[in-house]
Amino acid sequence: MDRLIDSHPNQDMRLDGLSYLVRSFGCQMNRHDSERVAGMLDVLGATPVEAVEDADIVVYMTCCVREAADIRAYGQIASLKNMPSPHGRRYVCMGGCIAQRDREGLFKELPNLDVVFGTHNIHAFPALLAHAMETDASQIEILEASTSFSSDLPSHREMDWHAWVPISIGCTNFCTYCVVPYVRGREKSRPFEDIMRELVQLERQGVKEVTFLGQNVNSYGRDLYGKPRFADILKAAGDFDIPRIRFATSHPKDLSHETIQAMASVESVMPQLHLAVQSGSNRILKAMNRPYTIEHYLGLIDEVRQVVGDIALSTDIIVGFPGETQDDFEQTMELCRKVGYSQAFTFIYSRRQGTPAASMPDDTPREVIQERFDRLVELIQETAHAANQAEKGTVQRILVDGPSRRDPNIIAGRSPKNQMVHAPLPEGWCMESLKGSFLDIQIDEARTWYLQGRVIDAI
Repeated sequence: MDRLIDSHPNQDMRLDGLSYLVRSFGCQMNRHDSERVAGMLDVLGATPVEAVEDADIVVYMTCCVREAADIRAYGQIASLKNMPSPHGRRYVCMGGCIAQRDREGLFKELPNLDVVFGTHNIHAFPALLAHAMETDASQIEILEASTSFSSDLPSHREMDWHAWVPISIGCTNFCTYCVVPYVRGREKSRPFEDIMRELVQLERQGVKEVTFLGQNVNSYGRDLYGKPRFADILKAAGDFDIPRIRFATSHPKDLSHETIQAMASVESVMPQLHLAVQSGSNRILKAMNRPYTIEHYLGLIDEVRQVVGDIALSTDIIVGFPGETQDDFEQTMELCRKVGYSQAFTFIYSRRQGTPAASMPDDTPREVIQERFDRLVELIQETAHAANQAEKGTVQRILVDGPSRRDPNIIAGRSPKNQMVHAPLPEGWCMESLKGSFLDIQIDEARTWYLQGRVIDAI
């Protein structure tokens, strides 16, 4: 096994005739990085395929935030060991957070791996792959910090009309349950001018929607400019001919009045906010190293609703954090009732080795944690259903993704609040030509996780 440092792509390398598949786990940043890996493979002449058995090159962009993602990635890579390849030799590659964390140890657990690269050196992937092909030996390169942003690399976007735009990487919050600062590094903001240059390119390409990315977008610029400048990013983005602007994810400790005002004043910023709370108990928030109180959090929610108006709110919640009592959990339930979330990503606490919480004692029975989790999920379904009911009888302008997964004759798209909207394809209309376009939908029915209606132009 060779260890390569500061690798550079082999300019003569071509992958014409070979196929590839990139599988992404975890957060939006991983999806962005996956698009860059796919973009580099496109430039080298490889062809994307949908099924792993059809791929000569398989790249797993992994996530280690929760144990389930670890298990899935390890299992899927191991399963390729005896699977025939279209051209006799399959190259199996791993990037992302598991690669950054487990490093050389991966080759012991997964001997069929050919290439391993970390979160800080996606640009090195073509060179590592070239060396693996030339030498038939496993290759690895893991850097300790990023020297550039992967947005400078070619991209194969999942949807031509949507682009992920990282404005920062890494995290300095060090929540006690989270591995992100250890595998993504300390927070590093991208220069304002670089972000604006990328928006110019995306505008020229006709992109309809941009999502700004960062582990904590609200603190953007503190390391470069001495104070956060996320509100400036939103205001500047409003001057581009890009109809929809979204962002993820927001930390309550850094959501400023200026950012809330920008959300209200910039027309292209969509009425949707993901504000991760994690717990409704101040005691648990302190143990998590989340430096805000529930009172502060609810104050932010009130301000957002007063300033922005009608907005969809979503969050992250962990159930079963070490030491969580029944009273702590009931405070979380009460918070959810007060806020009335349109959506919540709910998780049972996953112990991550190397984090402070991993050594915290906890004797709560698993069945108790599961019962709490089930109750929370049921409550979120109720609040989501109630939030959607307010849309009945309204007209929603959707950005069309394409056909519904279940029915090729049903249009699927997203409302300004990021709700999934379904509508029958009008007779004589072409689904393919609708992708990436805007349609007005009369909402006739509101379910828990989607709205349903009719295309107005076809009524």
